[in-house]
Amino acid sequence: MLKGFRDFLVRGNLIELAVAFVIGLAFATVVTSFVDNILMPIIGKFGGQPDFSGIDVLDIPVGAFINDLVSFVLIAAAVYFIVVMPYNRIRELRKKEEPDEAEQLEETVLLLREIRDALVRSNSGGTTG
Repeated sequence: MLKGFRDFLVRGNLIELAVAFVIGLAFATVVTSFVDNILMPIIGKFGGQPDFSGIDVLDIPVGAFINDLVSFVLIAAAVYFIVVMPYNRIRELRKKEEPDEAEQLEETVLLLREIRDALVRSNSGGTTG
C-alpha cells in the first residue's frame, strides 16, 4: 500500500503537474499585476477612474462585479495576445518545417511503387520466359 503511494508521488506526471501549477500561479500573479497596475490605469485615464466599485444600479452594488468582469476580459486578452498567439505561430512554423504524417505516407507509397516498378523491369528484362 505504501509502495503504491510512493510510486504515485515519484511518478513523473505528478512532478510535472506540480511544477506547472507553481509556474501557473506565478504567471497569474504577473498577468494580474499587469492588468491591475498598467491596463486599468490606462482605462482610468479615458473613463475618469479605473475603479468601478462605487457604481450602484437600483441600490445594488454592481461595481465590484464590473471590476472583476473587466479584469477577467483584460487578463484573457493579455494571455491570448502574449501567450496563445505566439505559441500558435511557433506551432504553425514547426508544422511547415516538418511534413505531416499523410505527406510522409504518400512519399513512402510513391517510393515503394518506384522500387516495385524497378524490380519488375529488372526481372522482366533479365529473364527469357
